[in-house]
Amino acid sequence: MHCVIPSSTFSRRRWLAAAGFTAFHLAAQNKPLTARDVINRIKQNVGVPWEEKTVDTFKAGNPDTTVRGIATSFGGTLDVLERAAAAGRNLIIVHEPTFYNHEDRIDGLSGAVFERKQKVIRDNDLVIWRFHDHWHRRRPDGILTGLVDALGWAKYQDSSSPRVFVLPPAPLRAVARSLRDCLSIRTMRVIGNPELQVSRIAVSPGYTSGPAVIRWLERDNVDALIIGECREWEGIEYARDAMTAGHKKSLIILGHVPSEESGMKECARWLKTFIPEVPIDFLPSSEPFWAP
Repeated sequence: MHCVIPSSTFSRRRWLAAAGFTAFHLAAQNKPLTARDVINRIKQNVGVPWEEKTVDTFKAGNPDTTVRGIATSFGGTLDVLERAAAAGRNLIIVHEPTFYNHEDRIDGLSGAVFERKQKVIRDNDLVIWRFHDHWHRRRPDGILTGLVDALGWAKYQDSSSPRVFVLPPAPLRAVARSLRDCLSIRTMRVIGNPELQVSRIAVSPGYTSGPAVIRWLERDNVDALIIGECREWEGIEYARDAMTAGHKKSLIILGHVPSEESGMKECARWLKTFIPEVPIDFLPSSEPFWAP
């Protein structure tokens, strides 16, 4: 079927109506896209019921602000906000907090750093929205999807247990180096015998609780567990004791940012499938640490 360009004898309005466009659609074409509109589309497309109790809420700015462009990132760092503003992206969708605590509470925050961040938000008409709970709840998990794509591990993924991967056996040292190089990590840490042959690897991006680390390492089908971070006095110490007890297990700690950042790159790609009106970019937060 070919599109027919409306002639002077067949008005554009009649042609659009014949093509199925209603007055509502015509009006929507001219309506500015707001941050609230974008989030409503996310809710409609994420594929899981939207929970009322969630940290996935607006954190700064006016939700009715017209969106000029969208940036996704691991977190709303001052550097990310300044780069987004310079690029003309005024809706920032982040995975982790902007204001240094899980609920992004700003009561009690003050000082030069906080004021600088607030000024950047105000001066550039920025809107910040967090996308954490529901991006993880999506099936497949959006953060895990991005990490798997960055590593090129999709072909090794266990269809019955998506967080477990069965790779060709290799020394732990080689696997760790491959992860380091692939994700450009400066400060990754590893627990376990460097020469241990590992094949069955579990992946848990972001923060992993001590009990979760223990559960993974107790599984017979897991040689190595990859996490973003864990409290060092919980799961880390269990992993150390497991090594001392002679268990052929290992733990690879990527860092929170490197383990989840690829998932927000995946978020930008996903957003483009249903938000065509404005440019959408991924802005890396990048690993904050360096090794002396």
